[in-house]
Amino acid sequence: MKKTIIWSSILFVTFSLFFLGCQKAKEGADLVFINGQIITVDETSPQAEALAVKRGKIVAAGSNQEIEDYIKEQTEVIDLAGKTLIPGFIDSHAHFMSVGRSKMTIDLRDCRSWDDIVAKVKEAVKRFQPGEWIIGRGWHQEKWDKTPDPNVDGLPFHHQLSAVSPDNPVLLTHASGHSSLVNAKAMELAGISRETADPAGGEIVRDKDGQPIGVFRETAQSLISRAYAQDQAEKTPEEKEQELRKIVKLAEQECLAKGITYVHDPGVSFEIIDLYKRMIDENQLDIRLYPMINESNDRLAQKIAKYRFEGYGDYHLTVRSIKRFIDGALGAHGAWLLEPYLDLPSSTGLNTTPVDVIRQTALLAIENDFQLCTHAIGDRANREILNIYEEAFRMHPEKKDLRWRIEHAQHLHPQDIPRFGQLGVIASMQGIHCTSDGPWVLKRLGPQRA
Repeated sequence: MKKTIIWSSILFVTFSLFFLGCQKAKEGADLVFINGQIITVDETSPQAEALAVKRGKIVAAGSNQEIEDYIKEQTEVIDLAGKTLIPGFIDSHAHFMSVGRSKMTIDLRDCRSWDDIVAKVKEAVKRFQPGEWIIGRGWHQEKWDKTPDPNVDGLPFHHQLSAVSPDNPVLLTHASGHSSLVNAKAMELAGISRETADPAGGEIVRDKDGQPIGVFRETAQSLISRAYAQDQAEKTPEEKEQELRKIVKLAEQECLAKGITYVHDPGVSFEIIDLYKRMIDENQLDIRLYPMINESNDRLAQKIAKYRFEGYGDYHLTVRSIKRFIDGALGAHGAWLLEPYLDLPSSTGLNTTPVDVIRQTALLAIENDFQLCTHAIGDRANREILNIYEEAFRMHPEKKDLRWRIEHAQHLHPQDIPRFGQLGVIASMQGIHCTSDGPWVLKRLGPQRA
């Protein structure tokens, strides 16, 4: 544990704060790296040969000779032998708990057809008891080699899946997280029928006769997830706690193995923040986290003042941010557009959270000195959020340093692009969308908007 903490701290802390010139007394270090190509991210001294660490923090960087005095009897010395040592990566948008859960579910990222997915579920059924939920994630219909038959907008009917899993509810989430495939058992437990209405901001995909085909988009996914949550509610508090801790550790291991030492976690509950705090207090969390609270406005109003932490637990936890979603994803036709989709002219996407609700959130955030980070992918979604932010800033002109963000800011009307700079709004963009949405952006939007 101690060594892991030291490594993550080495990679995270900014080198420029701890250079040799700042050190007066050369107290013995806990750990020293020598003979390396150490990238400091400091313009005045961009590279060092050696590095000294004390109590998980960098105390000096320089040449081997300059760092030699930090080596005492208790010091661990690592010879890099010319290898490169770099600061850790900060992931500005990663659903941390989902990373951990993905290690406990069926990985569908490599599936190249609906048949591949069905085959994976059929194999998984052998490992589960009847009645147990089978969870998977990562499928993407645009990566399939062939279109399922029958289908609605390229999405399959559930019958083939239901046939191989008659006694297990199955929930398979899209790679984007904005739609899900389920089987008949899952719909039965959720009480889904032809008469079930679409929830606000979501859609139950149906056949020409109005029957659900087993695909749930955006907020409609909650109809299924509630049934899953009800099943999980039967576990004891101790069982739930242990499972959540396992998820956290799996996520942490995956991140640290990739050199990610700090994660902006977009959308967690008060209860998960409490879990993070407990694990930090017990010295059980090595990674650093910046969670964004995703709770109702009523719960925020009740608790937000008690959930602001700056650098809690030696800077392992900072909470001063709120998350909201105004639309869905482009791949699932959920991004909220100013004009209809080229390949689905009847739709301009989905407004998943009412504008007035987000406007109320903005006031809660700015009045409590919280950052607001809102998911917006379509051009209509981005415009609405910019309008909300502008209104809040106008009402509170003294609040200019809260660094409000639009998460993704993926498709923008040209008139709205300069507004980011004018308002001081951060476009929190993820490069992966260039490759994940690239294959069908022309089909969805046409050449002019793309």
